[in-house]
Amino acid sequence: MKEKSIVMLGCFDTKGEDFTYLFQCLGNQGQPIITINTGVMETLVDFPIDVDNESVADASGTSLEAIKESGDRGKAVELMGMGASKILADLVSKDRIKGVVGMGGGGGTYIILEAMQAIPLGIPKLCLSTVVAKDLSRQIKVKDITMMSSVVDVAGLNKISRLLIKQAAAAISAMAEVIVDNSIPIKKNIAISMFGNTTKCVDKCTQLLKEKGYEVMAFHATGVGGATMESLVREGVFDAVLDVTTTELADELCGGILSAGPDRLTAASEMGIPQIVVPGCLDMVNFAQTDTLPKKYSSRKLYSWAPDVTLMRTNSKENKTLGKQLVDKLKQAKATVEILIPLKGISQIDNVGEIFYDPEANNALFESIKENAKDHINIIEMDAHINDKVFANMLVERLLNLLK
Repeated sequence: MKEKSIVMLGCFDTKGEDFTYLFQCLGNQGQPIITINTGVMETLVDFPIDVDNESVADASGTSLEAIKESGDRGKAVELMGMGASKILADLVSKDRIKGVVGMGGGGGTYIILEAMQAIPLGIPKLCLSTVVAKDLSRQIKVKDITMMSSVVDVAGLNKISRLLIKQAAAAISAMAEVIVDNSIPIKKNIAISMFGNTTKCVDKCTQLLKEKGYEVMAFHATGVGGATMESLVREGVFDAVLDVTTTELADELCGGILSAGPDRLTAASEMGIPQIVVPGCLDMVNFAQTDTLPKKYSSRKLYSWAPDVTLMRTNSKENKTLGKQLVDKLKQAKATVEILIPLKGISQIDNVGEIFYDPEANNALFESIKENAKDHINIIEMDAHINDKVFANMLVERLLNLLK
C-alpha cells in the first residue's frame, strides 16, 4: 500500500512561486506530497504536478477547454472546486491522505474550502488565505478546517510570505503526525444536542452515560452545531443520538438565525442508529438584536437572552406544524427511535412563573407529535420538566435500553 501524503492544493498558474516554496518547505519537513492544480491557465512550476488542471476540470463533469471558452470566472471557480473535491474524495477512499494544505486569494480560497469538504473529521486541513477576516462560515460549513491569515497577498515571495508559508508547512506536517490516543476504553460514542436552556438536562445525561463508560459529545444547537452533528453521524462517528434540543427546527420554520437546514434530524434515521428525541426548546426561535426582528413578529412574546440574542415564543399554530415535521423526519428511521415528552416544560424559561410558560402552545405541540406518531413511533410522556433530574434519568435509561 502506498504511504499517506500531504496534499498541496491550489491555483499553481497564478501562485506558482508561492506554491514552489510551499512544496520545498513540505519537503524539508520530510513529507511525501501529492500536488493538485486547480488553476485554469497555463502552468509552469518547478515541482511535479500529480493531478493537473485538466483532470480537475474533467472530474467536475466538464473540460478545461469548456471552462476557458466560457470566460465565466465565477463558474470556473465553482467547477474547479467541485472537481478537486471529487479527486480528494477518491484519495480518501484509497487511504492516501494524512493532511491537506492550500493557499489562495478570494477565488482560490473558495476552491480550497470546497475541495476540503470531501475530507472527513480528523484529517487536518489548513488554508493560508488573504480573506480570513471575511465571514467564511458558508464555505467552511461544518468541517474542521484551520484558517491562517497570509497577511500579505499570495502573489510572490517576500519576507512576510516566506515566514508564513514556512509556518503553514510546519503546522500541517505536525498536525498530520498526531497519533490518536485509543488507550481509553470506550463502549460506544453518543451524540447529544444542547442549548443554554437545556444545559441541566444535558449535563446530567452526560454524567450518567460517562459513568457507564460511554463517550459523550455535545453539540450546541446553533445551526452550525446541529449541522455538524448530522454530518458526523453520516461519517459513522456515533453509535446513537440523544437529541435533547431540537430547537433548530423552529428556526428553520420561522426564519430564525440558528437554522441547521432542512436535513436536521435525518442523519441518524438514514444511518440506522438508535435515537431518543425530545422537543427541547421548540418553544423558541432565535434572532439577533431586537431591532433585527422581522416586523411580522414585533407583537410576539420576546425575551432578551443576551444583548445579541432575542428569543421569540412559538405559538400553537407553529407548534402544531413543528410536531408534524419532527415526526415526519423520524418516520424514515431504519433503527429504533423514541420520543420523550416532558409535560411540565421544554426549556429553562418554559416553566411555571417563567416568561415562555404557555401550556396551551405546548399542548398543541405535544398533541401534534402524538397524533402524527401514532402506530409509527413509541411516545413516552413524563410529568416532569425537561431540566428535572428524573427526566434525564429516564432519557438515559431509555437510550441504554435501545443500545442493548
